[in-house]
Amino acid sequence: MNSSIYKHIKSLPPLDDTVVKIQAICADENGNAANLAKVVEKDPMLTANILRSANSPLYGFSREISDVSRAISLFGMATVRGFALSSAVKKSFKIDLSPYGISDADFLNISTMQNALMYNWYSKVNPSALYVLSAASFMLEIGKIVFAHELIETKKADEFKAKLSQISTPEELLAIENSTLEIANETVAAKIFEQWNLETELVEAITYVNGPSQAPKHTEQYSVALKIVRSAVNIFHKLDDDGIKNALTIIDEHKLSRDKFLEAVAKVKANL
Repeated sequence: MNSSIYKHIKSLPPLDDTVVKIQAICADENGNAANLAKVVEKDPMLTANILRSANSPLYGFSREISDVSRAISLFGMATVRGFALSSAVKKSFKIDLSPYGISDADFLNISTMQNALMYNWYSKVNPSALYVLSAASFMLEIGKIVFAHELIETKKADEFKAKLSQISTPEELLAIENSTLEIANETVAAKIFEQWNLETELVEAITYVNGPSQAPKHTEQYSVALKIVRSAVNIFHKLDDDGIKNALTIIDEHKLSRDKFLEAVAKVKANL
């Protein structure tokens, strides 16, 4: 991979102790919501970030979620883990997505929309898969942060942004990324997950999002789901007609049901 990007990833600080403990509790078959809440509540900043995420209108809850235990009860441990990892991203990176033509707020909104769509979809399809998909959907765009940094450092940002203005799909973006820095932002994200010692399923789910059929059988469903969500919500489309149409094409290719996905789309769109 691009050696400069690789060095950047290797220099990232490790996940802090609280997030590591959250990881351990969620991975432990005997882990429980009470223990998870105790760990989170000892970190006021993390607690605030999780509650801020949980109270996003995109999830459609009518009442304010005022404590971590309530968030865990509503979302489940897996999604709260996703909130915690998202908080770690904000802490570990200086976010400048200007080469992609979006602001920091846009970036965080896209990530939340992707997670809200995945949560509302897979909680009705296969809730157990959210252990991987909730965290993955929240951090699907993380590679763009490092990619954008490299574009700025190598003075290729303006050239990249000019090419970006001529395309409208993640697949076209992949081609431009590969031609510019010889790597895709999703590959960068997967390497970040490896650096943080996150589970293999999470790494593979992101690694193969551009080619789910190449994924190991036990992670293919994750990559397919991520590709569908990314097609509906990305820097070009935010649940508009074209984005939803692109997502439905992938759903049909993999012979999945449209109904639950469209219900999730309707719920998230109603709260935009």
